[in-house]
Amino acid sequence: MNPIATILFASAALIVSTAHSADVELWRLDCGEIEVRDLSLFSDTFNHVGEKRTLTDSCYLIRHDRDYMLWDAGLPAALLGAKLDPTAVMAPTLAKDIPTQLAEIGVKPEQIDRLGISHNHFDHVGQAAAFPQATLMMGAADLAQFKDEPLPFAVDPAFIKPWLDGGSKVDAISGDRDVFGDGTVTILSTPGHTPGETSLLVRLPETGAVLLSGDVAHFEEQFESRGVPGFNFDRAETLASMERLMGIAQTLDATLIVQHDAKDIAKLPAFPKSAR
Repeated sequence: MNPIATILFASAALIVSTAHSADVELWRLDCGEIEVRDLSLFSDTFNHVGEKRTLTDSCYLIRHDRDYMLWDAGLPAALLGAKLDPTAVMAPTLAKDIPTQLAEIGVKPEQIDRLGISHNHFDHVGQAAAFPQATLMMGAADLAQFKDEPLPFAVDPAFIKPWLDGGSKVDAISGDRDVFGDGTVTILSTPGHTPGETSLLVRLPETGAVLLSGDVAHFEEQFESRGVPGFNFDRAETLASMERLMGIAQTLDATLIVQHDAKDIAKLPAFPKSAR
């Protein structure tokens, strides 16, 4: 083997070795609940008529060696201690904010380097402004909607003001994104619920691959019934994204977590325990 080929081979081997050496850890955070009094709103196939269900609002902390990434920012902190609205079709509540939970495991808000947001709805960006030092990573099409007039359903620019004002760094994502460049954490393009909806693939050293669904589905039954909320941006894209996540889960033998489904999030350890 000539010297140049030897150097290239050694470099490639080093890259492969490095790609598998990162220490990755995942925590599931409690970012609120939403009591839904008419679950049929989430299915245009006439499933769940007359049903009620409490949806979880889960967020996730990923540690990649010494770097921290927060995936989704939950319901607004203004809801802390708020009572359920007995007249609302969807009534959100919040028991504990994200910084309080991070403190339990010795992580300070300023240690969050990246804030990945699955999509632009208020229940996923509600506490984003607590992390203005983080780079906001969101689908470009969803970021654009914060400037729409009128604003789309459930979109409020106030929740990401530090980034819209230009004081904080924004990374507008198109397609998939390998977050750390080693394949351990990948933002996946899964549009449909919103135009720039994304999901997250995390490869853990012991647990294996974990897929965090964003709002591609709101509860696991939707994958089988193909029920799509009437307020989704695009039905066909939603179904295609469902197919993509199911395909990835099968190929990688990944644990698929529907972030709003209490049964699904229970597949991961309860905070403050983590998955490795």
